[in-house]
Amino acid sequence: MNKREVTTINMEAIELEVSQLKFLLKLLSKPDYRASITEAKPNSKTSASERDQICKALCEHKLIESTTEITKIQITEKGKEHLNQDQADSQLSTKERKIIKACETEPTTPAKTNVKPAKTRKEIMAKLIDDKYIEVAETKYKDVWITEKGIKYLLNSYQPVGRGNINLSKTMLADYIDFMRKHLPHSTTTISESDGNSATTANPPTNEEILKIIKDLDQELGTENYLPLFHLRQKLQPPLSREELDQALYSLQRENKIDLNELQEANMYTGEQIEAGIPQTTGGRLFFIELRQSMIN
Repeated sequence: MNKREVTTINMEAIELEVSQLKFLLKLLSKPDYRASITEAKPNSKTSASERDQICKALCEHKLIESTTEITKIQITEKGKEHLNQDQADSQLSTKERKIIKACETEPTTPAKTNVKPAKTRKEIMAKLIDDKYIEVAETKYKDVWITEKGIKYLLNSYQPVGRGNINLSKTMLADYIDFMRKHLPHSTTTISESDGNSATTANPPTNEEILKIIKDLDQELGTENYLPLFHLRQKLQPPLSREELDQALYSLQRENKIDLNELQEANMYTGEQIEAGIPQTTGGRLFFIELRQSMIN
């Protein structure tokens, strides 16, 4: 089977190319089925552009999700009109005008706007994009991970069709077998080979262990002490349930070790990522985890 031949997923009649299947299998070898985009390409000969096309297609099928980073912004007609106004009449802040001005003549990178810190710059850019003063000119994929739908597909729905050889490596096949075994019924217990006695898996993480995982994820992902909650859910569910993790976060908040902040600008995240936030009776979802200064080393 050549690389353009397809296999059919019996899930909403999705047709999956072999390279896309291998992309999914590559993620099975990674912790929590998550990796940076550079680690997820099907093989060493896959170009960056081919890899990104595969990623885009799988995201559209909702078999994976990804984080993206805005690498270039450009001004819109509305932004140009605003810059022609007298600054005294502007309803925008100095930093907002600075970002618009930075991409007045050509697309530019966020860093070249010289608005700091990065967290503030991201928030201002999101607002300016939402208000149509600027627009995204270029993005790049950062992290990718298999969604719940992708896991269910690999467990229950994948069935190769047609003739020919998919040419899976032994490593990919082994990862797939390990994945299937992990999700078998009653896989939360292990059987001792010596006496047949069952032993339960490790205890769920403590609050202090969760706090350390938050710190590690923030450093690993470069979220500058503003970690989106979906990253932590991806890491800890399972072994924790959604409710157990929510209660652990509330406990850490009561101990003045973290703050939980609402999502204000939703356009930078997918629906599934937003759903990972904690809903409130009033206001937006609690979406960002921020370490208190006393917890930052």
